[in-house]
Amino acid sequence: MADFYQNGIITTLHNIADRPIEALEEELVGFSKQRPMGLILPSLFSELEGPALQNIIKELREVPYLSQITIGLDRADEQQYRHALGFFKELNQNHKVLWNDGPRLQALDKELQELGVAPRELGKGRNVWYCMGYKLATAEVESIALHDCDILTYDRSLLARLIYPVAHPRFNYEFCKGFYPRTANGKINGRVSRLLVTPLLRSFKTILGNTDYLEYMDSFRYPLAGEFSFRRDVLNDIRIPSDWGLEIGVLSEMYRNYSHNRLCQVDIADNY
Repeated sequence: MADFYQNGIITTLHNIADRPIEALEEELVGFSKQRPMGLILPSLFSELEGPALQNIIKELREVPYLSQITIGLDRADEQQYRHALGFFKELNQNHKVLWNDGPRLQALDKELQELGVAPRELGKGRNVWYCMGYKLATAEVESIALHDCDILTYDRSLLARLIYPVAHPRFNYEFCKGFYPRTANGKINGRVSRLLVTPLLRSFKTILGNTDYLEYMDSFRYPLAGEFSFRRDVLNDIRIPSDWGLEIGVLSEMYRNYSHNRLCQVDIADNY
């Protein structure tokens, strides 16, 4: 039972993975009547040509509780955008493809640049920034999940576990971070987290002392995980990093704006 120990200052939800997906989804369908749910998929066009995203779309077709899916499409010309529209048409849910390189978003970006509020750097953060803006503008969902489009081991239970803590009407969590083990072909993956982020945080704690921020960051089992969920009102309070520092930047923003007891992390997969 050692894995159920609460390390650090962030609530860790264990073992949701052992619940049948049908039971989780039945609850989520009920929650969706009070708290409609959406999903953000930041995607490069190249990911449409790989095996991971094809399986993700196949799995998402079976999800009964999502009312809106927003796909942020990066690095695509017009022909590729048209192909993407057909690719995502297989989704059963209401969905929208935001073509980041298209004329409408480019015009909007230029207008926001002149106001000094648009993201200045290309990257995943900019993609997510516009997707989140769309979620705010449409105001159709209350609980939102975000995950990457290159997950080879994806099944729809990952999404259910990820969004459950912020969708549950009797929970007070505003933000949830996913974590998981990363192993493949007899090897341990996740090198950047294991060999850079965690040792760096521990070094800071040794040199600077055990500050609240460092203890907070070190409490997350997988700080670089690209999977997290949140309630829509969070988008009014945080600044979205517009470069490739999205994951650490979002955690820092949640620390700046919210009490620890409004945040959690959840076990979302047996392997990633």
